[in-house]
Amino acid sequence: MAVNTSKTARTSNKSRAAHHANAAVPGVVDWEVVDRVVFPMEDRNAILPLYAIEWTQPRMSRDEIDPFDDFYNIDFGAMNSSEVARLVNTSVRPAANVGSDVFTINSRSEICVHSGKTISLCTYFNAFPAGYWRRWTDVNTVRFTAQAQGDGAVTLMRSSGRGLLHMVETVPVQSAHGFAEICVDLPMTDLMDGGFFWFDARASDSMELQIRDAVWSVPAQARRQQEPTSFSIAITTFNRPTYCLRQLRTIAADANVRARLDTIYCTDQGTDRVCDQPGFADTAHELDQQLTYIRQANLGGSGGFSRGMFETLKAATSSYTMLLDDDAISEPESIIRAVQFADYCRKPTIVGGGMFHLDNRTVLYAQSEIVNRNNMRTLPAVGQRYNQDYAQFPLRDQPHLHRRFDSDFNGWWMCLIPTQIMREIGLSLPVFIKYDDIEFGLRAQDAGYATVSLPGVAVWHQAWHSKDPQRTWEDYFDNRNRWICALLHSEKPTPQLLYQMAYNDVTIGLRLVYSAMHLHHLAFRDVMRGPQYILDSMPTKLAEVREAREGFSDTETRPSIDDFPTAAAQYAAKATPRPMSKVKATGIRTLLRTLLGNGSGIRDTRPAIAVTAKETTWMAFRGQSSALVTSADGNSVAWCRRDDKLFRELFMRNMFLANTFCKRFPALAEQYRAADLSSVEHWARIFGEQTGRSK
Repeated sequence: MAVNTSKTARTSNKSRAAHHANAAVPGVVDWEVVDRVVFPMEDRNAILPLYAIEWTQPRMSRDEIDPFDDFYNIDFGAMNSSEVARLVNTSVRPAANVGSDVFTINSRSEICVHSGKTISLCTYFNAFPAGYWRRWTDVNTVRFTAQAQGDGAVTLMRSSGRGLLHMVETVPVQSAHGFAEICVDLPMTDLMDGGFFWFDARASDSMELQIRDAVWSVPAQARRQQEPTSFSIAITTFNRPTYCLRQLRTIAADANVRARLDTIYCTDQGTDRVCDQPGFADTAHELDQQLTYIRQANLGGSGGFSRGMFETLKAATSSYTMLLDDDAISEPESIIRAVQFADYCRKPTIVGGGMFHLDNRTVLYAQSEIVNRNNMRTLPAVGQRYNQDYAQFPLRDQPHLHRRFDSDFNGWWMCLIPTQIMREIGLSLPVFIKYDDIEFGLRAQDAGYATVSLPGVAVWHQAWHSKDPQRTWEDYFDNRNRWICALLHSEKPTPQLLYQMAYNDVTIGLRLVYSAMHLHHLAFRDVMRGPQYILDSMPTKLAEVREAREGFSDTETRPSIDDFPTAAAQYAAKATPRPMSKVKATGIRTLLRTLLGNGSGIRDTRPAIAVTAKETTWMAFRGQSSALVTSADGNSVAWCRRDDKLFRELFMRNMFLANTFCKRFPALAEQYRAADLSSVEHWARIFGEQTGRSK
């Protein structure tokens, strides 16, 4: 499928070619803009703290100065009431002030600070991630430029990896009748462990201060490749046409993205087609040859994204492919920042973005993640945390967020992959969904290529707390693919891996989700059939998994609570917390009672208890013969019935299979590593068999 570039992109590439020609002249420093200060034009009330906040007095915590401060427990017994109140009060902080009495957003690139007010742009989207540029590029100086009008001052600020804040330079502004140019160079020093650059702005008591076109630039000579680069975007969608169309419109409306874009490979795998949506024709016309719309059978996320990667390699015009979820809301500047950063990395580097919650849009679910190869579980990067709320705890006041975080992989909600890496290590594993992004990151890491989750680059995406994969067919793919990932990237089966296998079975069995235990059995069996079976069964496996779940009480869902008899009681969690050791002891007793007992709810005429989606932990089901359980998405309910005999059978079968898997691990690992499942050749055959017409 040939890829053509639009006139806009062609013109921009000509100017970029001239730009890089100038950069090659000895002694001449040519500065390239790599990060634009931007402001939101939609949904401001929900996301403005991510862009600009009112300046407040910085706070310094003790652990910034004394690393031993985190080593000691707090002795509450030795504290009086005043000391406890002081401890609590030091942690109380109001949400970031983004009120219209402080500042006003005039445009995408202009902000007005009201008289007597001060703002800070030490925010997620507008602080320049200098520590990351220091670590991964050869840039040694960054230039800040902006235009300012009014009366006040602009102060350039910086931080270290410890979160210590320093003023670089204050530039007075006294320009009532026109915009004055501001230009400050910042050296890339004291940034080995992290740190950010940003600016604060103060308006005088008598006049407003307007700032526009603020940008961060770097010397173009530091680019890894002097020739202009371009990128393609791979979007895969399945029956989410309105979300996907919104994503296409967002990209189409951003000139900076369009200037570097070759084409969008929109792979539609559903029956509710994007091309049938009102407004699609207009968007397609606007994008012109920068949109390549593909229809194919449902091959999951791995098949949809691999199609975009495959087409990028075949077209041979793009330096990168950006994988972008169809149902994510993008900040377009994030897209171009990722490309610009990748251009300057010393060697080809995967550049990923963070994920903000779609239902609480200032909360960052994850920015940097790593993988424990002993059990193939993901966790936040060292020093990082999940679910950071930037409205309640802005970047400036969170020292731990100023350090640089190193990642093993990046979620494919937003991830830029160099073409060179794809050409060398292949595409996604053909595993439908789950662990495709994790495995790719580990494969790249093993080949010597890093993944950088770059602050200031992110999308908004549906949060995981509104999903419960263990109650759906997705649990099969989650476990099967994790074990395949272990075969490919672990040296040997570890006790932690075996424990994780048993733990998964126990936790879902105690929640009466016996269908998931059965899917674990199916997953073990399929992995041990070998890589050729995984490859051959990909197009049909989803249907088989759906059928395998049938017949279990937890899968017999209804759209209304009234479709079942009224539960005898409502579950309420105990209000008094207990030490972790006692909770674990209770869990062990509960497991032994279930393994040795004969409890059954098969003959119940009404549910013993009703459990909300939020409360579906194993504690809610202790001693209950059956439960009415709400689904995580709130759209259905199931009457789950206890069957201790079935639990024993499933648990013992899966432990036998887990033991067999561990014994066969060396031979299986050799088979899977030799099969090269992610090769372009394998995907070419899959697409040749499963693809319908495209346009």
